Amino acid sequence: MKSLLSHKTNSINGTITIPGDKSISQRALILSSVAIGTSEIYGLSFSEDILDLIKNLKLLGVNIIVKKEKVIIKGNGINGLKKTNNILHMGNSGTATRLMMGILSNQDFATKITGDKSLNKRPMDRIIDPLIKMGAEIKSNNNKLPITLRGVSETLPIKYVLPIPSAQVKSCILFASLGTPGITTVIENILTRNHTEILLKLFGAKINIKKEKKRNLIELQGQKDLIGTNINICGDTSSAAIVGAAALLNQNSQLKIKNVNINKTRNTFFKVLKQMNANICFSNKKKKSNEDVADITFKSSKLKGIHLKKETVTGMIDEIPIFSVLASFASGNSSFSGGKELRYKESDRINSIYKGLLACKAQVKKKGDGLIIKGKKNDIYGNSKIKTYFDHRIAMSFLIMGTAAKKTIKIDDGNCIKTSFPNFVNLMNNIGAKIK
Repeated sequence: MKSLLSHKTNSINGTITIPGDKSISQRALILSSVAIGTSEIYGLSFSEDILDLIKNLKLLGVNIIVKKEKVIIKGNGINGLKKTNNILHMGNSGTATRLMMGILSNQDFATKITGDKSLNKRPMDRIIDPLIKMGAEIKSNNNKLPITLRGVSETLPIKYVLPIPSAQVKSCILFASLGTPGITTVIENILTRNHTEILLKLFGAKINIKKEKKRNLIELQGQKDLIGTNINICGDTSSAAIVGAAALLNQNSQLKIKNVNINKTRNTFFKVLKQMNANICFSNKKKKSNEDVADITFKSSKLKGIHLKKETVTGMIDEIPIFSVLASFASGNSSFSGGKELRYKESDRINSIYKGLLACKAQVKKKGDGLIIKGKKNDIYGNSKIKTYFDHRIAMSFLIMGTAAKKTIKIDDGNCIKTSFPNFVNLMNNIGAKIK
């Protein structure tokens, strides 16, 4: 483990870019691998999660060429992956694991899948159940990894109502449905990130999205070849939220982050920041590969507390750690509820955030699947050591807290940050942070 210390800074300033969106990077790599023809991906995230995925796709017979400015992939077709005797080690990525299980359901062979200690604790029953209905044979460790999955040449079309709002589950089922001889329908009662649907359209899939009252009905016709294409991936929304928060917390700060994905299913946190009186603005709006993109400028702000309902928390599940840090500096009380899914991320994030804030002498209470945080107006003491539980967002969020706390904040393990944002420390130090 590599501990890191974050010291109080004077200000955060600069104009930067951040790594490509990890969610889109994973989906783009997988769809390119099962398309017909060649795809070129620009702006790919080169985090550990992505490097693990590339390694595993190569084990399955996909020709992937990594160059400095792009990644070239020669696709094998929907049923064209090759059997491997190697175990696919998915590292720390729940997203890549669940997406790959969908794709592997279309392959007429068995594959063994495992992950690191953290990933092997995360629940997989939410995808095991629908994949078995679609014809896959799955042996698991009590609905967790390690898993052996045997796919079929033709998966069965199903109609599936998502029991929880999860883009991972939705995407897994859509990927599995690529090999069906009929139409699969996924119904979501609460809108989740839609990068999979956008990419499937880019690759030429026959996908139709309907609105029925407040529900989303996503229909996909299987057994239609995907066609290789070029994809431009812009900056990761969640990473921009974490880095931008440092400018909000510190005086005399102004930070512009260029080319950030602002997809409407991912921008809930930015709307919340506006309600918290954050000084943020969007410029240079455009579309890249059918995704909305903009430059975002963050300036020093006097934040005020806010209370988040379940629907809002669902839309910013990855930003709750940095929201909690910001709330601890805001005037007045903040809270969130309905965060059950936070307990099944890289760590139990409700517990991780709670213990971290207490260690920093913030005033925080647990309440069901949420927290109540009493703001202290730039009076967080620090002088604390944070246990990250190998959760990259916990690690980064408390390092950001250290830039504005009175005393140093230390995290026990900075290595986990590499899973999503390998150059985080260098980037932060280049704009004024003091992380050692």
